Amino acid sequence: MVAAAVPVAFAAAAAVLKAGRWQLYADRHRIHLTPVARRSCPDCRGAGGWWAGGPFPEMEACGCWSERRELRIRLLPVPARPDEPPF
Repeated sequence: MVAAAVPVAFAAAAAVLKAGRWQLYADRHRIHLTPVARRSCPDCRGAGGWWAGGPFPEMEACGCWSERRELRIRLLPVPARPDEPPF
C-alpha cells in the first residue's frame, strides 16, 4: 500500500513544483529548491533576464525569479574527507 503511494506523491510534488516555477535538486545530504523564470513574463519572456549594453555587457536578472529566495533543507552532514585533518 505504501509502495503505491510513493510514486503518486512524487508525481503530485513534481506537478506543484512545475506550476510554482521551482527547480528541485535532492540528494541524501540536502534538498535544494531554486526559482525558475516564468515563460509568461512580459519583461524577459522566459529568458530570465537581458543583456545590458556598453563595452562590457552584463546580464541583468529579471525580477520574476531573482527576487525569490532559494530554499535549502539540510538532511545529513557531509562526511569529512579521509585525507584532510579533522581541524
